[in-house]
Amino acid sequence: MLLIAQNHLQFIVEFGVMLFVSMVFALNLIPLSLSVVTFLSLFIMGGFTIIFGADIALLIISSSQAEFTHPFGPIALLGTVAALASLKIMKESGVDIRPLRRFVIIFLAGITIFGGLMHRSFLILWIIGLFFGYLMISKSFREKSVFTMKRVLTFLGVVGVGFVLLEVVARVSGMTVFSPLLRLGRIEQYSLSSIKTVLHNIQLIGHNAKASYWGAEGTAFAEGYITMPMQLVLFFGLPFPMFFGILVNQKDTIDYMLPGIFGYGFDFGYLGLVGLVVFVLGTIIIGFKVLNKYRERREKNNKKYLGREVLLTGALAAFCAQALIGMFVFNRSINGMALLTFMFIGSIILANVVTLKSRS
Repeated sequence: MLLIAQNHLQFIVEFGVMLFVSMVFALNLIPLSLSVVTFLSLFIMGGFTIIFGADIALLIISSSQAEFTHPFGPIALLGTVAALASLKIMKESGVDIRPLRRFVIIFLAGITIFGGLMHRSFLILWIIGLFFGYLMISKSFREKSVFTMKRVLTFLGVVGVGFVLLEVVARVSGMTVFSPLLRLGRIEQYSLSSIKTVLHNIQLIGHNAKASYWGAEGTAFAEGYITMPMQLVLFFGLPFPMFFGILVNQKDTIDYMLPGIFGYGFDFGYLGLVGLVVFVLGTIIIGFKVLNKYRERREKNNKKYLGREVLLTGALAAFCAQALIGMFVFNRSINGMALLTFMFIGSIILANVVTLKSRS
């Protein structure tokens, strides 16, 4: 009975532990060679190009969409950065990568266009993640950074033009979902009031019960503002309070576009927020230490860890980008199904520690 989760936080922690254990077994039992990881990366990129493309097509045709970019965008980013790292290693080994590079470029363009049209938050995640990925790949191969002042200014110019074009498309087509200005207005209109609610009612553990949506009937702690996917909670038959869209439709509660540090702080208190920060920073620091070990082995001509190095590079880029967006921009990026993705990618990073020790 002690293992049966009593609230959302306990369920999140227990599921995270199960994911970590599963990844430890997976990384030790599955032979992750460079070719295997490269194939999986291309498969992920191609799959999400099709999925995101179908999603935007449904939005245009029937104004209905599944919004796959929120929960699965980081996984698409993981696959993309891993594919780029694989190409780099193969090129260093003298392999002709031109055929594979064509596929990577096509999938990269497809995910960028389709995902960016669906959600601006995904586009921010995507750009930051690719930046981290290119930076990590450059450092891993001891190269000069690919980001020069000219390229940065060119990129900023392209972003500005894209912003204007999206606004033009939104106004001409009448589809406000494409409007960047609408998104910015919604953040200003709803998130500011939510921030005030958090700052006035956050406590060491949980929040002031009077500020809870549930009022006197609530627990003032782990009430479902931050939670696992609702389908997962229902599948296990857990009697937790759930909102079923209230956070989206009723803006007097903690808004889903609120930065994650406020959402997690409100639902779990200051201690919960500290726990989130420790988990994020700890995972990133451990991941980079292991990645450095893999690089040292590669430079000594040890090819056992090439697949794991590539996978870890992609996972670190995706995790850093998702953590940055989720904690400081939209809590939706590390909440619900996206939280499951966040823990999945984090478990891949942490599982490399056990794998490395078992093979050293």
